[in-house]
Amino acid sequence: MALRSKLSPLAVAKNVWRVIRHPRIASKLLSLEASKIFFDFLNPQAEKGYARQIKSIVLRPTDLCNLRCRVCGQWGEHGYQFGRDPKSFKEKELPVSRYLFLLEDLRRGGQSPLLVLLGGEPMLYEGIVDLIEAASGLGLPVMMTTNGTGVAPVAARLVKAPLFGLQLSIDGHTPELHNRLRPGAGASNNFAQVEAALAAVRQAREEGRVGLPLITAITVISRDNARHLVDIYETFRKRVDLFVFCLSWWIDETAARAHDADFTGRFGFLPRLHRGYLSHSKPRDYRLLQQQLEEVLCRSRAWGAPAVSIIPPLTGAADLKTYYTQHGARFGYQRCTAIFQEMQIMSDGLVTPCRSYIDYPVGNVKEATLTELWNSPPYVHFRRSLMTEGLLPVCSRCCGLLGF
Repeated sequence: MALRSKLSPLAVAKNVWRVIRHPRIASKLLSLEASKIFFDFLNPQAEKGYARQIKSIVLRPTDLCNLRCRVCGQWGEHGYQFGRDPKSFKEKELPVSRYLFLLEDLRRGGQSPLLVLLGGEPMLYEGIVDLIEAASGLGLPVMMTTNGTGVAPVAARLVKAPLFGLQLSIDGHTPELHNRLRPGAGASNNFAQVEAALAAVRQAREEGRVGLPLITAITVISRDNARHLVDIYETFRKRVDLFVFCLSWWIDETAARAHDADFTGRFGFLPRLHRGYLSHSKPRDYRLLQQQLEEVLCRSRAWGAPAVSIIPPLTGAADLKTYYTQHGARFGYQRCTAIFQEMQIMSDGLVTPCRSYIDYPVGNVKEATLTELWNSPPYVHFRRSLMTEGLLPVCSRCCGLLGF
């Protein structure tokens, strides 16, 4: 049986009280998890490419970002956005009103999916807090992954909305390491922005006597910070509710060429964006990485300590070496269910089935609703291909397969 990603029981146990007072949010999260557990039963037409309800929407309201993080597939040194004129992105962005129309259309159809806000940097989108407040008002749980820019001044509004989850990117335990791995496009101190965001959101939570948003630190493991995972945990453990350590997504030239051939054969055109994940910053000392991961898991087991999730959940040195040296190894994850439950909207309105590798468009929300696109012919064709012909080469290192 193919493996699937799943929530850490300890992470759920330690944070369930934050959500239980919001029954609409809790029910949506339970529904999302159940849809993965009972996928075969709930999706009898999966091999034909047809999906049921939309459980999650990944929305990238802007491609703009003020950082140039080394491991980023968009704005990193190999990123597919690197070198492009940021002004061109702004002109194509959709207004808040269009997103609200789409979400209200879903609600009228009886759907209220989880809304995940990514970027670029979502806080650079004008009206982002208005969007969070409106979506939350419609009963949609809203999560946002951010580098912390501009969060502190609007912390009270985010808490009041409520924002369900605030995921902060933290790649170092000191300003020197974090800012080196996450440098600004101009002069900036992102570490200070992260600390300001944490302080402001926690203060607003305490003043409102509420448990949301759930504050998660997301650390992308690289060659530079692999020996400092315990340091990161200890530095932020009193300010964060959950730690997520991600083995970085990556691809090499051999796998990239294999993907070119496979994708073109299936869909009739050449993909290009996957090369943004060509990586030269992968960890090399797998025994050291194993020790770091095992230690943060050990420290997280105390009831008063924040829980830790590792994506994908690999800790042994042999598996870690395989993960970073053999791109095709999938560790039992042989089927993507994310494409039957989640859709992604890009900043220019294009809709794609996959949040990590976005070369395949199924339509544009400037001309169609999400309901109309969900089981449209190109969407069905993409799902059917992955179910009957197998995963694409890029799928081996993708959040949809290993982390959804």
